[in-house]
Amino acid sequence: MKLSKLMLGLSLAVGIVATASAQITMRNSISVAQNSHQGEAIDTLAKEVERRTNGRIKIQNFYSGALGAERESIESVQLGTQELTTTSTGPVPNFVPETRILDVPFLFRDKAHARAVLDSPIGQELLSKFESKGFKALAWGENGVRHMTNSKRAVNSPDDLKGLKMRTMENPVHVAAYKSLGIVTTPMAFTEVFTALQQGTVDGQENPLSVIMAANFDQVQKHLTLTGHVYSPAVILMNKGVFDKLSAADKQIFIDSAKEAVKANRARVDKDDANGVAELRKKGMTIIENVDKSKFVATMAPAMAEFEKQFGKANLDRIRNFK
Repeated sequence: MKLSKLMLGLSLAVGIVATASAQITMRNSISVAQNSHQGEAIDTLAKEVERRTNGRIKIQNFYSGALGAERESIESVQLGTQELTTTSTGPVPNFVPETRILDVPFLFRDKAHARAVLDSPIGQELLSKFESKGFKALAWGENGVRHMTNSKRAVNSPDDLKGLKMRTMENPVHVAAYKSLGIVTTPMAFTEVFTALQQGTVDGQENPLSVIMAANFDQVQKHLTLTGHVYSPAVILMNKGVFDKLSAADKQIFIDSAKEAVKANRARVDKDDANGVAELRKKGMTIIENVDKSKFVATMAPAMAEFEKQFGKANLDRIRNFK
């Protein structure tokens, strides 16, 4: 009797272990709020992976930098202490230098052009560059088209930017470009930006409408100019070791789920772009919509010449002329 009870106990214990090992929980994070374009991406990814694996793989999502700012989260994924992160390309060139080319100002004609490039072999080539650095880049998502805000004055032309202290992403291409406009650049993690604007450590920042809205920057910024100076991608990253251990079927599930995440992410950016100006104006921001972008391009000419040397004119033209 005792033996049979012992055997039953052991078999139950083995069953519990087997069930526990069959259920996998992974973590994903973003630096912005859940109610955002990136929130749409990671919530969709989690839902799709769970549905397609019948609940065998669950993804626990963390928002608003709860697991660290973008750079820390990317490091955690690289080290394997976190399985996934979804991030803007701000700090990405510090890990995968080849991605810097995407941050060149006025490189893309519009969002449709940028999306077409990222979904093409050009974008796929860049995703493959992550592998040697310890990542599986599942897909290019979107942060959006970046615009400038500040608390000091309306910006109608590049001259109005001179001397403004602006937070920039921790990205060498952005820093070089904005310095050529006379901006006093202050690179910092996104999680620190609201407080820096509130305290006047910096006068302004630049981000897509989706981010400006999700971060409530209207509370600490008066002026918005739709400069559209940079298209900002996002990327869904996974630890390469974790991805490599998955079965072929599960690998495909993550890739397919990431595609659905990108669809939801881009749809939210489109919605925010369509409604953002009216919403931010209602919240008290002064918005300049029609900007002569050619003046910004002309002022940035020295930086652009450097980018052509750095990346090669042919590589930039391959992206610029992509149809």
